[in-house]
Amino acid sequence: MDCSCSDNGTEFKGTDDHAFVKACRQHGIGQKFTRVNRPQTSGKAEPVSAHMIDMWHSKIHFKDSADRRIQLLRFINFYNTVKPRKSLNNATPYKIPFAYFNQPLYKQP
Repeated sequence: MDCSCSDNGTEFKGTDDHAFVKACRQHGIGQKFTRVNRPQTSGKAEPVSAHMIDMWHSKIHFKDSADRRIQLLRFINFYNTVKPRKSLNNATPYKIPFAYFNQPLYKQP
């Protein structure tokens, strides 16, 4: 099951009949929430949102919601497979697991 992590805002959290809760369940997405009154955890998610708005959402005119969905998938693919990160020694998030799992195995003498 995939998982969504969000803050505790009412747009993400609610009863079983809440629209976002229903959508997550419908698509097999579990929900996790940041700890209340803990700006350190929100501080990790907010730069990603700001980055997405700056790099993607504010630069593209969408024809309709279907076009926006397609453009979002393209952006996520770019963001995870093409755009290097300084924090990852200029690797992409996509390359990190491959580097890890392609390491030679340690053989005991």
